[in-house]
Amino acid sequence: MKQKDSMGKIIRLPNRVTPENNKSGQSNARNRTSNAKVIAITSGKGGVGKTNIVANIGFALSQMGKRVLILDADLGLGNIDVLLGLTPKYNLSHVVMREKKASEIIIEGPKNLKILPASSGIQELTQLTEEQRNNIFSELDSALDHIDILLIDTAAGISSNVMYFNMTAQEVLVVVTPEPTSMTDAYALMKVMSLKYSAKKFRLLVNLATNSDEAHEIFRQLTMVTNRFLDISIEYLGYVLADENVTKSVKRQKLLCDIYPNSAGSKCFTKLAEQICKLPPPSIPKGDSNFLWEKFL
Repeated sequence: MKQKDSMGKIIRLPNRVTPENNKSGQSNARNRTSNAKVIAITSGKGGVGKTNIVANIGFALSQMGKRVLILDADLGLGNIDVLLGLTPKYNLSHVVMREKKASEIIIEGPKNLKILPASSGIQELTQLTEEQRNNIFSELDSALDHIDILLIDTAAGISSNVMYFNMTAQEVLVVVTPEPTSMTDAYALMKVMSLKYSAKKFRLLVNLATNSDEAHEIFRQLTMVTNRFLDISIEYLGYVLADENVTKSVKRQKLLCDIYPNSAGSKCFTKLAEQICKLPPPSIPKGDSNFLWEKFL
């Protein structure tokens, strides 16, 4: 299947993996034992605090008894392991090269939080082939059998890797801050996903908000523009207040929710985790992949 990227260059999108076209010889048409929610957390602009959001929401969900796996999908510049003070021996590059299975490289973080780490400084992983991408999701499919929620921490921007991870998730959560450039890039991300990949539904999270009114105003402005120019819907998930303890926790390689549980930011993460728990369950027929391969048909 062919598609054009934002620069007009033709790229290939993966077809549904079947016994006939799956080069690894594995079929995705297996009996699923997982009802895992697959949520991509993404942003148009870097530096919006996306990885910190993913880790703290994951921690809050784990505290609620959910079995959570975080996939660091910033394949060339992964850093969630650094944020958590972890030193994995293997990472996603070993899965891409078929040296390890996804289940073999998963490491454990705080509160039984499971982490699937990415590599850092390997440029080749920023431009995966169709076969390599399909292999990642085939591996992840099995890893989700005993997981309630998969959080995918994508890279920032509109690269093909970012689009791929976003479009195979059941929910796409766009992170934005009050900065005008962040709002502009968030709009650009949703525009590309809508026009090039037919995405129609997004959820919005405002980070570093001064108060709830500012967060709601950012949501209002973005929806006003998208309603006028794009055929999409945006649902407001919530916000995270600016919290000076975030910097302190990052320097200590600890999570805000872990060492400052009563801080303003931690309370926001708890509310967001509660909202995620309320999201409707995945509506994928039994026997299909946990991921939305049909998006690419």
